[in-house]
Amino acid sequence: MPELPEVEQYRQLLADHGLNRRIVGVDAEDAWYLKRGLTAADARSALIGASLVSARRRGKLLLADLETTPAGGPGPVPRAVGLHFGMSGRLLVDGRSAIDRLLYAPAATAERWDRFVVRFDDGGDLRMHDPRRLGGVELDPAEARLGPDALRATLPEVRAALAGAAVALKARLLDQARLAGVGNLVADELLWRSALAPQRPAGGLDDDEVRRLHRGLGATLRMLIRRGGSHTGDLMAARRPGGRCPRDGAPLRRSTVGGRTTWWCPAHQL
Repeated sequence: MPELPEVEQYRQLLADHGLNRRIVGVDAEDAWYLKRGLTAADARSALIGASLVSARRRGKLLLADLETTPAGGPGPVPRAVGLHFGMSGRLLVDGRSAIDRLLYAPAATAERWDRFVVRFDDGGDLRMHDPRRLGGVELDPAEARLGPDALRATLPEVRAALAGAAVALKARLLDQARLAGVGNLVADELLWRSALAPQRPAGGLDDDEVRRLHRGLGATLRMLIRRGGSHTGDLMAARRPGGRCPRDGAPLRRSTVGGRTTWWCPAHQL
């Protein structure tokens, strides 16, 4: 599933191969895939004749900035396309993919799963390929509804995200309005590495534990990006019935925290 490490790879793919190419067509036949009032006509009006000029990411949201100059207008008008990948979305540029296979997504590909296509004047294209149809596309997304990006979050930002919260620690980490980018697999790996139990009250961590969590957050995300995705963590292979902690060999426990299946070690995650 695309979490922050996968979306960071999509961002790099877009930055390397999708920028500064004039858009001449938009295929947006799946109205459900267009979010927050966006229509196919709106998408064509905003994108055709423009170029994507930068690739950004906030949490699991990929942002492609574009500039277009309205007829008779005073100059370029900055706009952004927001790409959400859900559980099975992949970004392809000219057939290139930063991710060959996603966990929980079909291994096969089919053209009918191309939910949104941007066509360039050089004959290439950008595609949102999403078998499970859980992602989406929007224009000018409200970035402020997301919390600080987890990869760049400062210690004060992490402390503020947890402060006073009675909800479970993992549930707070998954709250994209508090901290953007942590998904289920990343959260389990992070808490396992940080030796923190997922069901603890988020606001109950002491200062040393918050510091440990903050250090672990950046280190875990950088490691997963380097390895190629959120499914590459050291805990991943053991997240199954009968799995044992890779650190101390204790039987892992399976729980439901924040509505998500959670694997953790009761021996060292306290």
